[in-house]
Amino acid sequence: MLDTPAYTPPKVWKWINENGGTWSKINRPTAGATHEQELPVGKHPLQLYSLATPNGVKVTVLLEELLALGKPGAEYDAFLIKIGDSEQFGSGFVALNPNSKIPVLLDRSTTPESRVFESGAILLYLAEKFDAFLPHEPSAHAECLSWLFWQMGSAPYLGGGFGHFYAYAPEKFEYPIDRYTMEVKRQLDVLDQNLAERRYLCGDEYNIADIATYAWYGNLVLNNAYEAAEFLDAASYKNVVRWATEIEQRPAVSRGRRVNKTWGKEELRVAERHDASDIS
Repeated sequence: MLDTPAYTPPKVWKWINENGGTWSKINRPTAGATHEQELPVGKHPLQLYSLATPNGVKVTVLLEELLALGKPGAEYDAFLIKIGDSEQFGSGFVALNPNSKIPVLLDRSTTPESRVFESGAILLYLAEKFDAFLPHEPSAHAECLSWLFWQMGSAPYLGGGFGHFYAYAPEKFEYPIDRYTMEVKRQLDVLDQNLAERRYLCGDEYNIADIATYAWYGNLVLNNAYEAAEFLDAASYKNVVRWATEIEQRPAVSRGRRVNKTWGKEELRVAERHDASDIS
């Protein structure tokens, strides 16, 4: 262990503004809007406000998959939310998502309009609305929901835990990195053992559980998320790599990964999407 001074928590914790780290400016201990900012509105019934982080990618991939199935009601406007500029704390965004996290969906085809926040809830809402990528048979349905909620519960250890302390924290400390590395490798092993006997997470059929999990763990093993693939020995999880590679080769996945993306190769960036022609 590193020779660091012991930390004694104060009796009452107080927020130290700008306490360091890549994303410190967007973190605070209070909720609610910080400024007035209306959200733009496009032409389609489905309005998505997002960014191409893993949670955002989940939703754009599903929307592109629904369109590929010939579901015209899945046409959508995807507006960019620049979280580095704190746009998620604008009054319009907070009205749709009091938790101030991307993505958030507004469905204007219902009366009253339906706001849906939390990426897993959005996936489930759209799968039910369009009757796709969600099994009907009770056992298969339960399996899909179990893996979907596994992802929702597990990813914070990967992103907010491992990703923060390994890649974003202002200083690196052995204990939190070891703790979260152990957990991420355990999660990868859970996936790898399951996928040793299945083509997809729930069996032979691709569904929203795969979409949700691919966005995080597929990105980790294939695209060197957090620049940690070697550190985690990601290539050793061969069943996860095989599964993720198959998903990443789907045309709708390729399109969905580009929506609301503002970094990386220029040809892979589609800051906003309002029509199929926006993704050439």
